[in-house]
Amino acid sequence: MHDDGPGGFSSHDASFAYWNSPVLETVAMLFMVLSGISFLRYFAVWRSRSSAIVLGDAEVRAYLLVMAGAVAVLTPVLAGNAVYEDHLSALRAAAFHVVSMATTTGYASTDYALWPAFGPVLLIFPGCFVSCAGSTGGGIKMVRMLLLVKQARRELVRIIHPRVVNPVTLGGATVPPTVLAAVLAFMLIYGASIVGLTLLMLLSGLDLVTAFSAVIVCVNNIGPGLGQSGRPATSGC
Repeated sequence: MHDDGPGGFSSHDASFAYWNSPVLETVAMLFMVLSGISFLRYFAVWRSRSSAIVLGDAEVRAYLLVMAGAVAVLTPVLAGNAVYEDHLSALRAAAFHVVSMATTTGYASTDYALWPAFGPVLLIFPGCFVSCAGSTGGGIKMVRMLLLVKQARRELVRIIHPRVVNPVTLGGATVPPTVLAAVLAFMLIYGASIVGLTLLMLLSGLDLVTAFSAVIVCVNNIGPGLGQSGRPATSGC
């Protein structure tokens, strides 16, 4: 499913840094998180009058878990490298940018290209797969990543136990082999596109960071990239 989200576009060149407001950032994070969940889940909640459908969904749980994990990793990195004076400021910056990039909204409240190299790289990769299918987010979608991980785990088990019956399941239902084959084919095309386009960008004379990040953010419609492909706090893309 293609992305219908902002992809980094903002009403101001400085993006959310224009307001420098923790309240506005918190409100924005709330709606970015909600937009990254499948709209079909909201319809199901409205029909059933119960939020258990959303909270019990494997894709939604993985979606929230990955973002929480990225925030938990990035916060001490920012605080430990003295990027921010205290852990609360580091948490504020980490949470906003992880949510923004993971949901492919692409907003920024600071120039994270100035962070230690680990930070910007960590921000870009969740945008490739975190958003749920049926949401406004771009990327390959969390459900495909879940199926890919489950399929890889099954193959590792079958190496040790060749005769074991270990079907891939999602949400309590067995996933048909045709669906798994489609996911693997999609991932092959996706990976080949990333590699091929990056090589073409390098052929044009760009450096590796700019070429790779430009391809990643454009294919997944994330928004701002690294290197020459955009400075997030001063440009929308």
